[in-house]
Amino acid sequence: MRDSDPYRRLAGIYDFIVEPMQSGVRRVALEVASPLPSWRVLDVGCGTGTGMVPFLDTGCKVSGVDVSKAMLDRAEARLGDRADLHLSDGSSLPFADAHFDLVTTSLVLHEVAEGDRSSFLEEMARVAKPDGMVLVTDFRFGSMRGWKGPVMRSVSRLIERVSGHYSGYLSFKAGGGVPGVLESADLTLDREKIVAGGNLAVYVIHPAATAG
Repeated sequence: MRDSDPYRRLAGIYDFIVEPMQSGVRRVALEVASPLPSWRVLDVGCGTGTGMVPFLDTGCKVSGVDVSKAMLDRAEARLGDRADLHLSDGSSLPFADAHFDLVTTSLVLHEVAEGDRSSFLEEMARVAKPDGMVLVTDFRFGSMRGWKGPVMRSVSRLIERVSGHYSGYLSFKAGGGVPGVLESADLTLDREKIVAGGNLAVYVIHPAATAG
């Protein structure tokens, strides 16, 4: 019988293996977003909740969704009732329109099925306030910088193969990464912050800034 929660086995070791590689990128994303204590923040694909802690410590009201119950159980154990957690794959978020000041997702979009990536971003934009921000951190496939770029790209490919997401990684690359998804979603990129030697980027999208 196929495991209905593909992240169940990963949940117990996620913070030891994956999270250390994301911590530096998360710090950059926080600098880009500069959250205020009054903000409502949604983390789509919140995993074990580590990325939500800085927002909570700032005083934000934080919600999180994840496709994995095992991951959410870890997040609940870490955060208690400090965060509002929901089981969701992100295709239909259980929130009203224009509810959040910031909607963020980190290294999730490339794992979404190829045909669903545009609607995934559109759903994130739906629940963000018109003057709010959608923040997407994911792989970048342009030129690399220094020694770190090639090393990080090799490590990323290895992780994607081991985790079973390599086909998604390849289709994400073929589709032009985040900029390609934005074009299909009719959303406009405001700016990007290149990190990890050019292997990753933090992309800023303003929900009201749509093309056409």
